[in-house]
Amino acid sequence: MNNEQPIIVGLDIGTTKIAVIAGRKNEFGKLEILGFGRANSNGVKHGQVLNIDETIKAIKAALDDCLASNPDLKIRDVYVGVAGHHIKSLQTRGDIVRQNTENEITQKEIDQLVEDQYKTYIPAGDQIIDVIAQEFTVDNFQNIPNPIGYGGVKVGANFHIITGDKNAIKNINRSVMKAGLITKDLVLQPLASSSAVMCQEDLESGVAIVDIGGGTTDLAVFYEGILKHTAVIPFAGENITNDIKTGLGVLRTQAEAMKVQFGSALANEAKANAYITIPGLRGMPAKEISVKNLANIVQARMSEILDFVTYHLKQVGLDNKALNGGVVLTGGGSQLRHLIQLTEYVTGLPARIGFPNEHLAAGHIEELAKPTYSTCIGLILKGYDDYEHNRKQFEKDYRKVEVPDGLKRTEEEVVLVDEEGEVSREKLESRKGLQNFWSKFKDGIIELFKEEEDKHL
Repeated sequence: MNNEQPIIVGLDIGTTKIAVIAGRKNEFGKLEILGFGRANSNGVKHGQVLNIDETIKAIKAALDDCLASNPDLKIRDVYVGVAGHHIKSLQTRGDIVRQNTENEITQKEIDQLVEDQYKTYIPAGDQIIDVIAQEFTVDNFQNIPNPIGYGGVKVGANFHIITGDKNAIKNINRSVMKAGLITKDLVLQPLASSSAVMCQEDLESGVAIVDIGGGTTDLAVFYEGILKHTAVIPFAGENITNDIKTGLGVLRTQAEAMKVQFGSALANEAKANAYITIPGLRGMPAKEISVKNLANIVQARMSEILDFVTYHLKQVGLDNKALNGGVVLTGGGSQLRHLIQLTEYVTGLPARIGFPNEHLAAGHIEELAKPTYSTCIGLILKGYDDYEHNRKQFEKDYRKVEVPDGLKRTEEEVVLVDEEGEVSREKLESRKGLQNFWSKFKDGIIELFKEEEDKHL
């Protein structure tokens, strides 16, 4: 373990779940997960904190769970993801005339150029969350990715500025603070997800990262190595669940379970003669639900979300074949069956699922490499980006904090007998101690077809 590196913690405050992940880079530059906790989220709608008390409770529950996974951890500063339909972005241009033209351009001058953009006029009630340089110019030379070391009189850049509602941001910061944590920085969720599932080749070839969460679908578009566009679409997995609940007349918990187990984003792929039987409430007759009807509801809402994605791509002129990397789907909602095919059909671009294992060290439990945790792992990577560029002060934790057994994938030898009766020994991966680790979540899961009224109704 490289104890010289700081331990960085990502806090993903989502509509359906709150996740806390602590990580540290090893000597190979890969992320080792030292702690992992999650809790059901209450008080957050469409990515915005509405009920602060409920959010504080959920953050504390996720934090306690993370500390239970590794008692050696000490968590105080966290990188927090921000989303919600109050998020907006704008493009600006900034230039400075250099004081000392005899020397090469330094990082200090670039930092000053970025700092000046925080004075950009934005509507009252909003505040700037992030300023991202796109491409630089030095005198008459354009499209310079990094001008440090160049010589010239004038240096400038195009900037992508992300803004959000002051009250919405205040609610996030208040929730984090009252949970006993300090917000190290707020990071736009699509940018965090992008850093977790994207490599340098994706950045250069052009790619649209679509993070389908519980309350929002986050979009980040990269082209020729530059962030071209960001957007937060206020429709996601929760909307699909609500559509199923309303359209099929079932309980919310049943709708969620049907979506996960039987849902398909393509109605043509669903079996016409397959049915799901749901027990009736309080002695009423059982319901037969067509898998085809379920798929029709899921497809209608997913198509609407992807239409928004196509609209945003048209806004920046990248809706044709310009994005060679295509669409990368991530987030919990990306695990819907046949979503890749629907995405390719609606957008006309190739699509794939983005997993955050690109930057993870080997040997972790499979749970951590799920698209659900892309944002949280991306937040840690954003923290390391700040650390490596000396943007913020970090306390280095020199204590020996190891990856706990509960988060390690272990090997177990099993004996297999084939059809011909031959005995062979094989190593199979199993999750040592994971049963206890996840038991507290399983206790809270409501049975799929229990015969009582939904508390939310």
